[in-house]
Amino acid sequence: MEQNRQTIPIASDHGGFELKEFLRHKLTEAGYHVEDFGTYSTESVDYPDFIHPLAAAINQGRFPLGIILCGSGNGAQMTANKYPHVRAALCWDVEQTALTRMHNDANILSLPGRFLNFDLAWKMVQTFLTTSFEGGRHLKRIEKIPHLFTS
Repeated sequence: MEQNRQTIPIASDHGGFELKEFLRHKLTEAGYHVEDFGTYSTESVDYPDFIHPLAAAINQGRFPLGIILCGSGNGAQMTANKYPHVRAALCWDVEQTALTRMHNDANILSLPGRFLNFDLAWKMVQTFLTTSFEGGRHLKRIEKIPHLFTS
């Protein structure tokens, strides 16, 4: 089997730490290089401190795709989506994960670390990393996302 040397950045707070460690191991085992933005323990931390650096790296084009986690996945996703070139998607199942890549060209997968079965999370990550954006009618929609409307 040919090894995939794509680098996948990953970050979490304490609520997503255990799932992050599992996914980091699985990604490495699958041949990916993993850049771990932290956290590095279950000690309580503030998720923006770890999510902002990863989201900024995606926003700057350093990585095409990334994975973030917190307890619910919500805080991590909200933080990441502050960047104009980030489309972070909070996902709970494989079908939703595939659709967010195909229709929304999501470039960050946000996972609820306290709520997902580890095996399901791994299937979701595999789906996220291997599903392509369909483009077409979806492209014009995502191009409108960073636009600021004023009244």
